[in-house]
Amino acid sequence: MSALPDSLQLRSLEANINALSSRPVLPLEAEEDEIDEPEDSFVADTFNAAKKLKDDTGHLGTSISSHYEPRQLLINPPSPSDITLELLMASQAHLGHSTKLWNPANQRYIFGIREGIHIISLEVTAAYLRRACKIVTAVSHRGGLVLFVGTRPGQADCIVNAAKLAGGCHLFERWTPGGITNGQQILGHCKMKVVDEKDEEITGYEDTLRNRAVLKPDLVVVMNPLENYILLHECGLAGIPTIGIVDTDVDPTWVTYPIPANDDSLRCVQTIAGILGKAGEEGQRTRKEAAKAGKVTYVPETSLGPPARPDDVAGDDLDFLDQLEDEKLEAQAAHL
Repeated sequence: MSALPDSLQLRSLEANINALSSRPVLPLEAEEDEIDEPEDSFVADTFNAAKKLKDDTGHLGTSISSHYEPRQLLINPPSPSDITLELLMASQAHLGHSTKLWNPANQRYIFGIREGIHIISLEVTAAYLRRACKIVTAVSHRGGLVLFVGTRPGQADCIVNAAKLAGGCHLFERWTPGGITNGQQILGHCKMKVVDEKDEEITGYEDTLRNRAVLKPDLVVVMNPLENYILLHECGLAGIPTIGIVDTDVDPTWVTYPIPANDDSLRCVQTIAGILGKAGEEGQRTRKEAAKAGKVTYVPETSLGPPARPDDVAGDDLDFLDQLEDEKLEAQAAHL
């Protein structure tokens, strides 16, 4: 029995498929102009149905305009004008400690109790945070040195970022006792420099600064007062104002300007640190703009005197060498 040609085999296969299916299969040899798409195409109907469903229900439900991204608090922290109760609520600033651990001095900051946990009043938190922002801005505007302190795990990034914005210093490790009250012995090796109103270094004061007392911060911002009580005590002895996050288990009298909030929430600490850093940045900006206009916003230091000239420094060095040579000769003569 001879085999059928390929064209006949294909035609018989198409005929069998068309007989078993309600959707006929077009022959392979059909020309493009002869192909007529069925009006009730399955793909077209499915697409149109999905499009109609989207048009009918697309406007329903809620639209999420923004969501929480942890790195945004470091990359683009909120400014003092962005302080709202919604921001503080989202940052978990209202959560306190158990009622068994509370400090009675915090009663005026507490809104209520829920499931054995004290709830901090966010209205009070927002008011005290705005006051702290004004203080940081004023200190930075007058050329003051702001020290940001946060020694708990995870607080280093926000502390460094806040200090960078405010043009201050940061501390994210353990405070060395005596850094303020005995600073000459502990920090005496640190280098100091003299700058003008534009923060440009003025040379010629190297010898004058050798015997000068070490710098002390004009304002200290502490994110965890419980672990830095020694620092707060030294600031009180030295008369340095302090700002601190006060939870329901902390004594608010430890700091000069308390901020009632949750110090255990890293998101809350990052939010507050970023806001205070932005406040310091605003103060630095206004100070530099005034300096460009020829106005100094702080009282300049007058006890340093004029800077030493290069020829004066060279002459002083020669006199010092001559004095050492004379002392050496006297010592040799006394030995003989």
